[in-house]
Amino acid sequence: MSSLLEGKVALVTGAGHGIGRGHAVELAKHGATVIVNDLGSSVTGEGAGRDADAVVDVIRGRAGSASANYGNVADEAQADAMVQQAIDEYGRLDIVVNNAGIVRDRAIWNMSADDFDLVMNVHVRGTWLTCRAAARHWRQVAKDSGGSAGGRIINTTSGAGLLGNFGQTNYATAKAAIVGLTQTLNLELARIGVTANVIGPGGMTRITGTMTGGDIREPDQIPDDEFDPMDPSLCSPVVAWLASDQAGHVSGQVIRAMGEHIHLMSGWSEAVTISNGGTRWDANKLGDLFATDVFRTRAPGLRLGG
Repeated sequence: MSSLLEGKVALVTGAGHGIGRGHAVELAKHGATVIVNDLGSSVTGEGAGRDADAVVDVIRGRAGSASANYGNVADEAQADAMVQQAIDEYGRLDIVVNNAGIVRDRAIWNMSADDFDLVMNVHVRGTWLTCRAAARHWRQVAKDSGGSAGGRIINTTSGAGLLGNFGQTNYATAKAAIVGLTQTLNLELARIGVTANVIGPGGMTRITGTMTGGDIREPDQIPDDEFDPMDPSLCSPVVAWLASDQAGHVSGQVIRAMGEHIHLMSGWSEAVTISNGGTRWDANKLGDLFATDVFRTRAPGLRLGG
C-alpha cells in the first residue's frame, strides 16, 4: 500500500458507485481512511439504501480503513454530520471529495421546475454544504494551532458544465456552478492553508449509462492490468495526488482526466481584447469590429455588406 495519504482522513460523497467509488478505493489504496458516503438513491434521486456498505467492504478487504455514511448531501444537518463523523471516529478530517450527483435529463421545453431544482439541490447545494462544514472545521483548526489547517477540497464538474450538453440545462448549470464555487473557495480558504480544485472525470457510470446504454462495471471490478478507456476510476489517481501534501501549491484549478489524457482547463480566460480608446462603443460599428478583430471571421478592410 502506498503511503502518499498515510494518516489522512477523507470524506467522499456519492461513493457507492462509479467515479466516487473509484475515488474512495484509490484514496484508501494510498493510506487514507475513508468515510464512504452514499444516499443509495437511483440516478434520478429516488429512494435510499446502503450502497456505501459494499465499498467499505472492498476497502477493508484490501486492508484499508473505511466507514459508511448514508446521509443526503443536500440536507444541512446530514452534511454537517458527515464531517462530524470523521472527527468523532478518527479525530480529524483532511480531505473532502464531492462527487454526489443525480440526473433528470429532458430538453428545456419538457423539463419541470422540480427536475431543475432537485438536480441543483444535490449538486450545488450538496457540494456547498459539505464544503462549508469542512471549512468551518478547518478554520477552527487553524485558529487553535495558530497555523495552517492543510485541508483539501476536490469538487466535480463535467463536460456538460464546461461545454454544454443537449437535454441537461439543469445538470450543465449545476456543474458549471461548482467551478465558480470552487474558484471562490480557493480565494477564501487560502489563508488557512486549504486548497480547492475541480476534477472533470469521464467513464461509463450509472449516469452516463442513462444516455449511452453501455455496459457498466464498477472500478474495483476492472483488473489492474487492464486499461479500459471507459473505466470511471481513471481520474482517481489525480484526485489522490491533489489530496496529498505534494499538491499543497495547487489550488483553484480545473483538471479533466479522461481516458489516457489529463487536461488542464484555462477557464473563462480573456482570449481576445479590443479597446475603444476611452470612448463609448458604437453599436453600429461593433459588427465590423467583432468580425475582424474578435471572432476574426472576416479579413480587415471588408465591411459588413461590402
